[in-house]
This record gives sequence, structure tokens and C-alpha cells, in this order.
Amino acid sequence: MVRRISRRPEPMVTGIVTRNIRALLEVRSEEASHATRETRIADAITRFAGSMRFVYAHALLFGGWILLNLGLISGIRPWDPFPFVMLAMFASVEAIFLSTFVLISQNRMSAAAERRAELDLQVSLLSEHEVTRLIQMVDALCTHLQVNVERPPDVEELKQDVRPEVVIHEIEAAEARERNREAA
Repeated sequence: MVRRISRRPEPMVTGIVTRNIRALLEVRSEEASHATRETRIADAITRFAGSMRFVYAHALLFGGWILLNLGLISGIRPWDPFPFVMLAMFASVEAIFLSTFVLISQNRMSAAAERRAELDLQVSLLSEHEVTRLIQMVDALCTHLQVNVERPPDVEELKQDVRPEVVIHEIEAAEARERNREAA
């Protein structure tokens, strides 16, 4: 029996998409090249701490420590008998350092995410402006050429530029009204 594997056609990637992908990769590469040695170390430790190798190493280390300190193996004198105070201290200190490394990495990732969000906002505002201009031009063309098309009732509103500061204030006012309604 011969099995046929049907292949989906490869989606076409336009030159603009390819250029944008390259630009984003270049930005990431540039950000990585400007990272300090401390940041690279924190990221490497965070990556390792978030891996299964880290879990396996700790299972072996802690399991071995406990096994050796239970006094069950003849010839080995326990150096940290139950309740394993030294082991708990080492684990606590390690947790402090690991949480610090994770926070360093998260701060860096948060800053990068904020930059991407601002880029997203700028692109969205530019797109909104361009669409507004297109609506204005199409409406003007229809009027000039006396083309009878049904005008949506909100076309005049759509022809107005969006002012982000007004939208932000409206969002804040709506949130305040919602908080007041919940408090009442």
C-alpha cells in the first residue's frame, strides 16, 4: 500500500513581509549585541533554571544529600542530619539568587515588550490615519463624480482623525465610572 502525503501549498511571502522579518531579526540581534555581560549571565542562568536538566540535577543533588545524611549507608557519617538544616539553607540562598536572576531577565523582557507595544501603537495610529485619509478621498471622489452610493450613517465620524489622547481620557473616564458603580 502506497501512502500519499498531500502537501499544502506553501503560502507566498511578499517582499514587504520578508523585509519586515529581516528588520525585526536585525533589531533583536542588535539588542542582543548591546546586552551587558551581567544581563547575558542572568539570561543564561534563567534559561538553565527553567529547564528539565535543572530539575534532574536538583533531584539528584537533593536526593543524594538526603540519602547520604539519613545514615543508612554504612561508612558515611551524616554531616547534615535530619531535618537537613544545611540543605534548607543552601536551597533558600539558591532560591534568593534564582529569583533575582529571573527578575533581571523579566525586567529586560518587559522593556523589550514595551518597546514593541509602542511600535505597535505607532503603526496602528499610522494605519488609522491612512484609512481616514482613504475614506475622505473616496467620499470626495464619490461626491465629485456624483456617484450615488449609500453612505453609511457614520461616514462623517469615520472621516475624522482619531486623537489618541482623547481616547485615553475616555477610557480613563469609563474606568472611573465603572469603579464608582462597583463601589456604590
